[in-house]
Amino acid sequence: MPATKDRSIRNRAASRPSRPFTLWREVLTAYAAPALMAGTAGVVTGQQDLAVAACTSIAGTSAVVAFLVGTWLRRGGQPRRWTTTTPRLALTAALVITAAGAATLLGWFTAHWLPAHTSIPATPRLERLRIDLPVSAALATTIVTLRWRSTITAPPAQPSPTPGTPAPRA
Repeated sequence: MPATKDRSIRNRAASRPSRPFTLWREVLTAYAAPALMAGTAGVVTGQQDLAVAACTSIAGTSAVVAFLVGTWLRRGGQPRRWTTTTPRLALTAALVITAAGAATLLGWFTAHWLPAHTSIPATPRLERLRIDLPVSAALATTIVTLRWRSTITAPPAQPSPTPGTPAPRA
C-alpha cells in the first residue's frame, strides 16, 4: 500500500503546474528574505552592524545578483539551449562559481584596493563586504537558478530507434 500512495503523490506533484518564473517576484524575494533573516539575527544578537548590513550589502547584493542571473537565464524569453539541457546541479554550480567569484573580486576591490589607492578610509563595514558579497551572490544564484529550472521544460529528447530498425542517417 505505501508504494501506491508514494506513486500517487509523485503523479499529483508532476501534474501540478509550477508557478511561472516572474523576475520581479524573484528579485523582491531575493531582497526580502536575507534582509529579514540577517536583520532579525542582528537585532536578536545585538549586532548593529549585521542589522545594517542586512538591509544594505547582504540584501542589496542578493537582489542585484537575482536580477542579473534571472535576466541572463531568461534571455528575452528564449533560454539558451545548453542551460536547459545541462544537468540542474551542474548548471547551478557553474553559475554559483561565476557569481561568487565576481562578488569575491568586487568585495576585495572595495575592501582593500579602494582604501589603498583612494582617500576612502578602511572601515569594518568595508571589510564586511569581503564576506557579505560572495555569500549573498552564491545564495541568490542558487535559488534563482533552481527556481528558473523548475519552471521550464527541457526540449524533447530525440526518440531512440526501436530494436531491429536502422538508425537514421545524419
